[in-house]
Amino acid sequence: MAIKIKAKNGDITIENDVIATIVGGSAIENPGVVGMASKAAFRDGMNQILNRENYAKGVVVHQEDNGVSVDVYLVAQYGTKLSEISKSVQGKVRYNLDALLGIHVTEVNVIVQGVRVTD
Repeated sequence: MAIKIKAKNGDITIENDVIATIVGGSAIENPGVVGMASKAAFRDGMNQILNRENYAKGVVVHQEDNGVSVDVYLVAQYGTKLSEISKSVQGKVRYNLDALLGIHVTEVNVIVQGVRVTD
């Protein structure tokens, strides 16, 4: 499903994969985020961290009447405060979708799929 925006010169269609790539890039820029995780962790592999080409597997975009809501699945670094990571991801995702695509975001749900312990 795609997001359609009406402009005065015509319609603009933005595919969910484009939104997912921007959301994934925004999420991994935050300190304490190791990477994106798959929303279907059991099917795609529990320990797999998604690369840039597969961000769509870790992001769910829901189109609503007044904008979009986004579910972000990620892996956090051990020892970081999960509530602070989540707030940071929510703010960065909301800002980037508005600034880059002009899409109003109603909510950003952060789901921490795992915690990575680094040596």
